[in-house]
Amino acid sequence: MLARAKIWARAIRQDVLALWIAARDPRTPWYAKAAAAAVAAYALSPIDLIPDFIPVLGYLDDLVIVPLGIVLVVRLIPGPLMAEYRAEAAGRSRPSSMAGMVAIGLIWVAAAVLLLWWLWPGAVS
Repeated sequence: MLARAKIWARAIRQDVLALWIAARDPRTPWYAKAAAAAVAAYALSPIDLIPDFIPVLGYLDDLVIVPLGIVLVVRLIPGPLMAEYRAEAAGRSRPSSMAGMVAIGLIWVAAAVLLLWWLWPGAVS
């Protein structure tokens, strides 16, 4: 079972890199390119939307959200193109997504501002 989990994790990492490549290829349809860019940016971001130190929920995005996003985007990309992207991803190293980090940081800041606005006494009149 552990061996299967390692193989699955390796395939996920390769597919994230393949989506990163697909988001930059002009042959990818625009809607698949947008979805691939979003999934790859989030998966390659150095920070998570839900931090891993939060019990159970911290790993939910790694175990559920990212793989579901990958499955959705892989279905949007034509099969021969996806096979080409996967082959190219096998020979590349994993990049880091600063755009994903900035987007997640902005979501955290917006959530904090909304929470402060909601909790601040007398803010809503």
